[in-house]
Amino acid sequence: MSADLFPAASGALTRRQLVIGGGAAALAGVPALAHAQSKTIKIGYLTTLSGVRANFGEADPWSLERVRAALKDGLTIGGTTYKVEIVVRDTQSDANRGATMSSELLLREKVDLLLVQDSDAALAAGQLCDVNGVPMVSTMGPWQAITFGRGSTPQKGFPFSFHFFWGADDVLKNFFGMWEPLKVERTLGTLYIDNGPGHAFADPATGIPGGAKQRGYKETNGGFFKIATDDFSNQVSSFKAARANIVSGFAYANHFATFWKQAQQAGYRPEVVTMAASFLFPSAVESLGAAGNGMSTEVWWTPNFPFKSSLTGQSAKALAADWEATTGKQWTQPIGYGHALFEVGIAALKNATNPKDKKAVRDALANLQLDSVVGRIDFKGSPIKSVAVTPMVAGQWRKTKAGSKFPYELVITHNSTAKQIPVEDELKLLSQLKAA
Repeated sequence: MSADLFPAASGALTRRQLVIGGGAAALAGVPALAHAQSKTIKIGYLTTLSGVRANFGEADPWSLERVRAALKDGLTIGGTTYKVEIVVRDTQSDANRGATMSSELLLREKVDLLLVQDSDAALAAGQLCDVNGVPMVSTMGPWQAITFGRGSTPQKGFPFSFHFFWGADDVLKNFFGMWEPLKVERTLGTLYIDNGPGHAFADPATGIPGGAKQRGYKETNGGFFKIATDDFSNQVSSFKAARANIVSGFAYANHFATFWKQAQQAGYRPEVVTMAASFLFPSAVESLGAAGNGMSTEVWWTPNFPFKSSLTGQSAKALAADWEATTGKQWTQPIGYGHALFEVGIAALKNATNPKDKKAVRDALANLQLDSVVGRIDFKGSPIKSVAVTPMVAGQWRKTKAGSKFPYELVITHNSTAKQIPVEDELKLLSQLKAA
């Protein structure tokens, strides 16, 4: 897979991007960070608690409370017991602020390990960690965005920064695999946000267009749209004219809600809607009302994943049930990955010969093989250096029975890239669900 998969992000970050908010000191030749040996391990946690991506960090305060409880007696490593301090910073869903907060955690707080939940912030944070010799782990973004976005290759990797998540190629395999058995004409309408991930899904060779051509689909490409766009009439009219049975691409929930409203008003009713990023959260489906029934999506994690936490011993089902019981809200996919991020960090510290030696922690990460609440995380055996590819599947949101706690549930409908995760039902056409 080439760097062209993420053309908007390909190439290393510029000097200006890296030095934002304190990174200049790193580029100016500041030596690897060092401070007096102590019996406190300081972990930095960079996340999105506010801004447009705040839903990705919604569960973080809840998760951190449980992680801190699990670490209340500290970590005993090599006969020494260390207190664990977690320092949290909010990127506010802004890449520039993410760079500033990364610099603050490294240069001011002098953390021993940095964990990054915001994949946008991971670009600058990773370069700062590599320059300063601080181990870092990031997640919640296709691995190609990190590897190629920072100008690296699967063979090269990075000195101190690591990432675990699935790849954009896994999403496409699941999308097309899910559509394969459907008895509908292979006509496809696509639209994409004009950003890095959007360009990845729109890539003529490795994205949806390439997959469509290879599999005999006739694609009507609605092109790229800006994040501020609120008019999709051109895409709707072209899809309707082409009688596109399937709608796909990459769009955030607010974009799709606008597109779908305009499609319904125009009398355009495709049989399948499978949009990347649009339906990760139940709130996005609920916002569509009855029209949310049958929307399909990539699936990172559900309570039905057959995995358990290495940190607390909870199964995926138990973790989700704990969230729902204490918050009254339906589980969301980032709960699993936010928890797994700490599983990886704690496991690396435990496996290091000395958790205060940053190179030792880096080496422990490079050799880590861990069964987590999101599945196997294997850096040691990965063909992609500095990356562990985690399992993902595809699923469909279905309306629940009357009297259920929540209006929709996510049903796993395809698992070609992760056979260990059981399929719960086949994908159904929107017209089938409407008639039921």
